[in-house]
Amino acid sequence: MAAGSENLFYGVLKRSMDILLATALIILLLPMLLLIALLIKLDSPGPVIFAQERVGARRQRFGNHRFWVVQNFTFYKFRSMVRDADPSLHEAYVKDFVLGRAQPAPKSGGKFKLINDPRVTRVGRFLRKFSMDELPQLFNVLKGDMSLVGPRPVPPYEVAGYQARHHNRFAALPGITGWWQVKGRCLVSFEEMICMDVDYIRNASLWLDLKILFLTIPAVLSSRGAE
Repeated sequence: MAAGSENLFYGVLKRSMDILLATALIILLLPMLLLIALLIKLDSPGPVIFAQERVGARRQRFGNHRFWVVQNFTFYKFRSMVRDADPSLHEAYVKDFVLGRAQPAPKSGGKFKLINDPRVTRVGRFLRKFSMDELPQLFNVLKGDMSLVGPRPVPPYEVAGYQARHHNRFAALPGITGWWQVKGRCLVSFEEMICMDVDYIRNASLWLDLKILFLTIPAVLSSRGAE
């Protein structure tokens, strides 16, 4: 089988797995999703879902050629911050993180992450600790903007600081989970994160996707690298 045919076969299998698992998870977790929505409404005023513009990639076809196109899309999360939270604090931190100026905070266990963020709600802290705020991205998977496994989607202000080589991470659909989430999360530097994303893209296979999905379970339950 030719390499192009192998990639196409993998793409079809990956998309099929995404649709089946995302649909099953939404049905299975529906009571939890409704409970989280209720807790968010009771905890603070504002919408339940936080929608934000993120940057990812999507495969397109032109004649006999298939290539990745970087695009912006609407990304969904459960709201974990106060309504109309000022994004400037996070934008400044991300800029330092990309440029290598951010240092792991000792009070956070050596994580590359904002700590004691006053914008985060009480319910939001719990949701973030166990990555439950990410669950609405299952609908992004059904839409085809994301996959269950892939490089994390990032806001445009992060991409604005990328060098040319950093764009290599945009050769796959962005994912809810990936190597960064199960191997490093907020415990690694920006350059290490890029290396993890590129390593996943170079070695992508259905077996690797399944391995990452299984490794995600203990990573989430242990809240390693989370806030």
